[in-house]
Amino acid sequence: MAKAARLFDAELADLPAELRWREWMGRIEAAIFASPTPVPRETLAGLVGRSCVLDELIADIRDELKPRPYDLVFVAGGFQHRSKARFSEAIRTVLGAGEPGPPSLSKTESLVISAIAYLQPVTRASISRLLGKEISRDIIAKLKRLDLIGAGPRMAEPGAPFSYVTTPTFLSVFGFASLRDLPEIEAMQEAGLLDLAQDEMMPVDPLDDRLTEGDELEDDIRDQAFDAPDRLPAD
Repeated sequence: MAKAARLFDAELADLPAELRWREWMGRIEAAIFASPTPVPRETLAGLVGRSCVLDELIADIRDELKPRPYDLVFVAGGFQHRSKARFSEAIRTVLGAGEPGPPSLSKTESLVISAIAYLQPVTRASISRLLGKEISRDIIAKLKRLDLIGAGPRMAEPGAPFSYVTTPTFLSVFGFASLRDLPEIEAMQEAGLLDLAQDEMMPVDPLDDRLTEGDELEDDIRDQAFDAPDRLPAD
């Protein structure tokens, strides 16, 4: 493996400038096409010479893809090919229920994943207090099965409960390059998306802790038994 790495010619110094650029473009697009997950910039940089300006190379690839049914996008910390929205109906016709994309979530599940995205790391008890009703373990379990959330660090509060954070899959599924791309609260209000939250929430006494320490302890046991290794918030 080490020998193969030494033999790989990233510089392509023996090629004329124009051919070298085209070869670098081909390498980058081939690597992205073959990868099932977004390819980080650092990985792609290893495929081209030191004189290559990767952003300019990516821009040239995107220009050539304009007439194609897919784009090259930066999502979840890397580059990936994504089909264009106007072809979604054709894709659904072929793939049906197998079409990749955001999973079907209930109103409450959508609110929970939104709360975790904005407040992470956050405990189930905190989410329950925020929404004014108890958030069941089944909802948390479903979001984990979809790999939209994972276990975060234990919180510095009584019982040291586990917290929850979003995952790279969350970024990829919803098309965010990083958590910095989450919409501003003001923009969500203008779009009317927070009306949904108001419909789901009900008044609650801020001193009324709906989840007992016993509930949090059971959460800890479940996390230790079934969770993958703790994940810090994806950024």
